[in-house]
Amino acid sequence: MYSTLLTLHSWVRWLVLVSLLLALFYAYRGWFTNKPFTKSDNTIRNLATSFAHIQILLGLCLYYISPITTYFLHNFKEAVHQREIRFFGMEHSSVMFIALVVITIGSSKAKRHSQDKQKFKIMALWFTIGLLLILSSIPWAFSPLVSRPYFRAF
Repeated sequence: MYSTLLTLHSWVRWLVLVSLLLALFYAYRGWFTNKPFTKSDNTIRNLATSFAHIQILLGLCLYYISPITTYFLHNFKEAVHQREIRFFGMEHSSVMFIALVVITIGSSKAKRHSQDKQKFKIMALWFTIGLLLILSSIPWAFSPLVSRPYFRAF
């Protein structure tokens, strides 16, 4: 079960990133060109937020069954001084949760606003902050501190 969840979490990250980039493209385009906020813009906003929520659910499940985080939780005093253990036990999960909150707030504010230009602006700003937080806490394969493969096999 652990390896399946880990693989799903790894693959869904790409859905989150692609959907956020697409939502940001539409948001900035709509904001700077004064386009009307259409049903497809709303669908893209909703998809990006939904993929982020699915990803956090997978991450929460992983957090409670992962041997890395289990070690972190049971050996906090030693684990907090180990870069990889601390990253997954505390840093990655905290920053990703904050990113989800930021994306959710931005989505909610954009949905409720009455003016189209403001919807795009709100979505652009909040989703950009969320994406930057996400990008800062993904264990990229090129990272010298904590790295994981771009794609995991089932």
